Amino acid sequence: MNTTTLTQQHRTAAANPSLGTLTTAVGIYGAYFALAAIYFWFGGMKFTQYEAEGLVPLVSNSPLLGWVYELFSVRTFSSMLGVLEVSIGLLIAGRLLSPKLSLVGGALSAGLFVTTLSFMFSTPGVIEPSLGFPAISVAPGQFLLKDLGLLALSIFVAGHSLTRLETR
Repeated sequence: MNTTTLTQQHRTAAANPSLGTLTTAVGIYGAYFALAAIYFWFGGMKFTQYEAEGLVPLVSNSPLLGWVYELFSVRTFSSMLGVLEVSIGLLIAGRLLSPKLSLVGGALSAGLFVTTLSFMFSTPGVIEPSLGFPAISVAPGQFLLKDLGLLALSIFVAGHSLTRLETR
């Protein structure tokens, strides 16, 4: 097959995408939208006293972040985290403007979810004592475990954005 034939086949496929191609495209852009929406929602909640207090057991037991309450009040730290999370959401949504923005957002998001997943090892009550390991509690265990999927989604967003930049 020559190059002209391959180009014609590519144009035909682009003009008549398969159900699998369409489903994948919906999934890709749905992933960006979902991750941005999660960040806007979770980030917005960080400005409430309710959410700020909910972070205390996670943050105060963390070897990585336990020191922050010595520098900032519970409410101030939560608000700073809210600014970070809303900013990450904006960067991920920025994919509409540039894959560079979503690449940065995906990378920051991955870092944030690695941090929150570390709470599984430092927060009391993750393991359900009546069942023993590997059984985990609903909260905080299952609440934190969902971040494994969000970490994978963050890596996908960063990788997809990087691939787009590389193919320009």
